[in-house]
Amino acid sequence: MIFEVFSSAWSTMIWSTFALAIVLGAVVNKTNFCTMGAVSDWVNMGDKGRIRAWLFAIAIALLGVTILESLGTINTDNAFPPYRSANLIWAENILGGFLFGIGMTYGSGCGNKTMIRIGGGNIKSIMVGLIIGVIAYFMINPLPGSDQTLMSLLFLDWIRPLSVSLEAGSQDLGTLIAGAENAASGRLWVGLILATLILIFVWKSSDFRSSLDNILGGLVVGLIVIGAWYVTSTIQLGYESDFDGDVNVSLREYLDPTTSQWDMSEAVHENWESAKPDMSSGSPQSLTFINPAGQALGYTASGFDKAKLTFGVALIFGVILGSFLWSLLTKSFRIEWFASVGDFGNHLVGGILMGFGGVLAMGCTIGQGITGVSTLAVGSMLSLVFIVFGSALTMKIQYYKLVYEEEASFFGALSSSLVDMKLLPSMMRKLEKV
Repeated sequence: MIFEVFSSAWSTMIWSTFALAIVLGAVVNKTNFCTMGAVSDWVNMGDKGRIRAWLFAIAIALLGVTILESLGTINTDNAFPPYRSANLIWAENILGGFLFGIGMTYGSGCGNKTMIRIGGGNIKSIMVGLIIGVIAYFMINPLPGSDQTLMSLLFLDWIRPLSVSLEAGSQDLGTLIAGAENAASGRLWVGLILATLILIFVWKSSDFRSSLDNILGGLVVGLIVIGAWYVTSTIQLGYESDFDGDVNVSLREYLDPTTSQWDMSEAVHENWESAKPDMSSGSPQSLTFINPAGQALGYTASGFDKAKLTFGVALIFGVILGSFLWSLLTKSFRIEWFASVGDFGNHLVGGILMGFGGVLAMGCTIGQGITGVSTLAVGSMLSLVFIVFGSALTMKIQYYKLVYEEEASFFGALSSSLVDMKLLPSMMRKLEKV
């Protein structure tokens, strides 16, 4: 998609994202596609239906990105966030994923589910969403009256030195297996094989095959991840250069502050020169919900400054609207408040942990678990594993505490949960298995 004017290109990207997000919000609300719910079903009841729906979404997204990238239609190398960075921030992926997994359990859902619940009238999720947004915003942007962010104050000095610089130049499995010179073919084959294996696992379940909601939820989420990658990768600005003839540049290239070679006419720039979005906003990107929550808060606080109207803002507002419309259509919209002081405390802690964990891990259950994995990034896979681990462990501890009440100390519930997960020897069990 080539445009002659920046405002037209930007508006098309924003409105396309908004439309995709509305569909996402409605379908996720309708099908109850939920990562925390999927983990809960698996841990507490042994039901893998929604886990398979999540894996189905991963397989669809991975297959689409693999094929489109091999055709040159999209390029996730310059994505935002930089999933394929040569700097593997493994400690941040692990710690952030673990914190996020705990947080989404206390907060009754991940970032996406929080927006879905807001659209359905859940006041508790509004609080969680605001907390996520504030923390995500100040993890990246300076605190008032300071040049320090929460990230630089609390984490950067001790956790970033633990990162590993990869000689291959990229952390995706295709490059790591096949080498930098054969990265394209490596990504193609690894992506196709991995997606096929996941699809086989998902579709061998007769229960999954008979569940329209699980099929629809996984399919639509996967397709929308692909759609967002496509929209943000293919919108370009075209102009006629006196020296090079017809030239097309991506939104990222146009917004790059270090670039000065574009001899575009004033008609291309229009009146955006003093208020252009930053370069990352024009990068190829897809679904993720933690940093966009911060962007949406910043956009609102700025008085709706058009320079702050980004992909992430359109995504957040679109998902909430889509969920709201579906709730009205099905007459399921209802106001839900905190059941108790303890319920308030749980959601408060959940929002805080998701805010910190989501930025550290560089994404959420969808941002890393589907979008990031679709790029074959090792860091995304690490984040995914520890999100699931953090959530599953928290659920097991909560269950032991519920069953044994005062008899169960935290450490007794923790050790017994880790024994159940086969991470500690049985001799360390403190409570009888439930």
